[in-house]
Amino acid sequence: MGLNIKNPLVVFDLETTGIDVVKDRIVEIAVLKVFPNGNRESKVRRVNPEMPIPPEATAVHGITDDDVKDAPTFKEIAKSLANYIEGCDFAGFNSNKFDLPLLAEEFLRAGVDIDLKKRKFIDVQTIFHKMEKRTLAAAYKFYLDKNLVNAHSAEADTLATFEILCAQVERYPELKNDVDFLSEFSSFNRNVDFAGRIILDDKGVEVFNFGKHKGKPVAEVLKAEPSYYSWMMNGEFPLYTKKVLTNIYLKMKQK
Repeated sequence: MGLNIKNPLVVFDLETTGIDVVKDRIVEIAVLKVFPNGNRESKVRRVNPEMPIPPEATAVHGITDDDVKDAPTFKEIAKSLANYIEGCDFAGFNSNKFDLPLLAEEFLRAGVDIDLKKRKFIDVQTIFHKMEKRTLAAAYKFYLDKNLVNAHSAEADTLATFEILCAQVERYPELKNDVDFLSEFSSFNRNVDFAGRIILDDKGVEVFNFGKHKGKPVAEVLKAEPSYYSWMMNGEFPLYTKKVLTNIYLKMKQK
């Protein structure tokens, strides 16, 4: 069964130096681009993270400093990658919580302003956890009755993720074969930024989702306590969170 898509679907996976969206960097990116007519393109690119790869990260994905010393930096490939994924929707495994926020950070660090929020995002892990509560290798075994070979190889993981997504749509009648539905179904939250520091409340108002002002409207907090804006902008928050915060701040100042 093929997936019903209107826009090209980019199934992507990142191998990284760690799991901190603010501090860590991409060392490999794999993209499986699936077109509405069923055609597919697969691309894998090693990336020089411009920082040492910790041994614990290498133990997971097998990529060493020596493997990426001659690879381009993300900044060097950012524009071509942005052009390649322009107009596409996205899918990944745990992508909404990690891969997507980190990718957005890398684009901002590279000075490439790509509006990922306009796209649809399907998190295959979220669908799997809602339905079966397992991991990627277990999901592959469960849905396809095959063992996942080369787990934590970015290319193998993207192909496995796409195969699982197709199998999920075929297996569960309640899942519509529609990217809009799958994107909504695989979302646990109403994040305004990718990291979930700012969310929409039941009335559609942007509110803080952490700290002493949790649940309070962002604009009201910034108006009453202007120093909170400076504190966040100088703190170790994701660049995309700071971008969202600045947009809200500027809109507030214009009123």
